[in-house]
Amino acid sequence: MTDLLVRVAEPADFDAIARLTVAAYRADGQLDGEHGYEQVLADVPARVDAGELLVATDPATGEPLGAVLFVLPGSAYAELCGAGEAEFRMLAVDPLAQGRGVGKALVRACLDRARAQDCSRVVICVRSFSAPAHRLYDGFGFVRTPDRDWSPAPGVDLYALRLDLEPAPAVLAEPGH
Repeated sequence: MTDLLVRVAEPADFDAIARLTVAAYRADGQLDGEHGYEQVLADVPARVDAGELLVATDPATGEPLGAVLFVLPGSAYAELCGAGEAEFRMLAVDPLAQGRGVGKALVRACLDRARAQDCSRVVICVRSFSAPAHRLYDGFGFVRTPDRDWSPAPGVDLYALRLDLEPAPAVLAEPGH
């Protein structure tokens, strides 16, 4: 689906974002034996000030189909990013909307924001077993960075991935200007 609208989420989107995020993580098995993460995922207002909460919406209905939080170093939700890096968290696509390009549109929006912030790299965490997430990020060229893998709770193994961004092309002045 190429005509998805990705925009900054508004308070009217928060309930739908909470529902679809919890549903997506549950469908992927990421809340099995969880340690309170469902409440974190459902608390959309708590993460709004930490970065840019982006939502992908259905072009016909305006209904939220997916969401992601884009953050920079030092934000309350940054887990891996350091100087010159950006990160995104809690990328989720409504299980009923999967396969429509929603995840790709959200990743593209985050990469665009990272480039606009002059970041040289985007780093993310992904559960070791999340095959759909690994397929999505592999398609963009993210690579594993094992020295940054970590575990926030027993049995929750997070793989660190990174994507080095190409520098923006230099704009050359035309002769005589």
